[in-house]
Amino acid sequence: MKLPVYIATGLAAAGVLAAVPALAGASESPAVQTAGAKALPSVNMEATLKAAQLDPRRPDNKLTPGAKASVLLVEKALKDKKLLAAKYVDGYFGTTTITAFKKYQKSLGYKGIAANGLPGKASLTKLGTGRFKVTHVIVPGPRVKYGKYVVNTRTKKMLAEASRLLGGRKIVLDQGSYNPGGDPTSVGTHDGGGVVDISVKGMNAATRTKVARELRRVGFAAWVRSPKQGNWPWHIHATAISDPDLAGQAQPQVSDYYFGKNGLANHAKDDGPKMTFRTWEEYLRLR
Repeated sequence: MKLPVYIATGLAAAGVLAAVPALAGASESPAVQTAGAKALPSVNMEATLKAAQLDPRRPDNKLTPGAKASVLLVEKALKDKKLLAAKYVDGYFGTTTITAFKKYQKSLGYKGIAANGLPGKASLTKLGTGRFKVTHVIVPGPRVKYGKYVVNTRTKKMLAEASRLLGGRKIVLDQGSYNPGGDPTSVGTHDGGGVVDISVKGMNAATRTKVARELRRVGFAAWVRSPKQGNWPWHIHATAISDPDLAGQAQPQVSDYYFGKNGLANHAKDDGPKMTFRTWEEYLRLR
């Protein structure tokens, strides 16, 4: 509450304002009121999540650019909870840190893909209580239908944008996400979120490559799959980079794409169109 000038002047002259703290401090800003509180450091979820996908399968000990400070805060919290040895608090979100984070998720009662070792919003926020705040949050969103298949909201938006870039060409799915016990040739990659198979019916080789290119542009690790590579028909396999719901079997496909490989068990050279590795969130900032 702010008093009119003529009233405030009169009260001040009478010494009243000094005696009435509720009035004297009524316009004090929250920043002033909490000036003595120590600000918490920030964990960038976007950078941390990228490190959790790439670091476990790096051929070297390089750190994921821009992730070190955030990963260190996460690792220190895991160490304090006696889930991670001090020697692994190094800013490198490798397999040991993944395992520790998975144990933490399970300690919260999470199961299945909610305990996949990737730092999701809920588990990361809970871990940071009193330690750090979480910024650049990524959420998969509710599960929705895309055609006759289930995907999450983030994946659906990515597919819609790829369709727009293709001049409105409809993207038809052969398989969706959250599909435990589905096609055995998928070896579990579709059990979580962010992974779809796209029909290439009626497409020639050039069109298939063009579709894969636009999928990569919006943040998918995407490859054209042929019958020569496995027991499946022609299709495009696409894995949404940095989807917090990725199944454990799908996570290596993201790092394969980053390191120029094909996302298959043989980890052969990437046979898709060359595109800059980027997440959906990075694409949106550049658009």
